[in-house]
Amino acid sequence: MNTTRRQVIKTAGALSTLVSLGIITQAQALAAETRPGFEAKSYADAIGALGAKPADSGDIQVVTPDIAENGAVVPVGAVSNIPNTTDIWFLVEKNPFPMAAGFSIPAGTKADVQTRLKMGQTSNVTVVVKADGKLYAASKETKVTLGGCGG
Repeated sequence: MNTTRRQVIKTAGALSTLVSLGIITQAQALAAETRPGFEAKSYADAIGALGAKPADSGDIQVVTPDIAENGAVVPVGAVSNIPNTTDIWFLVEKNPFPMAAGFSIPAGTKADVQTRLKMGQTSNVTVVVKADGKLYAASKETKVTLGGCGG
């Protein structure tokens, strides 16, 4: 099923109304769940929380600037050309909490995501992709000239 922008807006509006009326909580509306790895304080622990060590893949495109002028707002993206991609995670190796973002990819959707991350210093940005129950990864170094994580 391909979700249209109109359907997303209608659903978000309906959920907002239900939250504002007190019928459901915000956590229920967001279907909040604790995702593995976000509490990890080391890169190895964050990778370990995903389940297994990912294999390197040339089918993942990591989109980050070579030099980020401000580590507080670094635009990053990933495109996975691996069939049946279900999840994409962004990890910043030298951040205090390396797991920076995670996305669930609905079936039949192109695995192409963009976001903005905080980076405390020059570091590798690793994208981990889950497809058919297996993990794949690709990395790219981004140089930070002004720190964003407490710097």
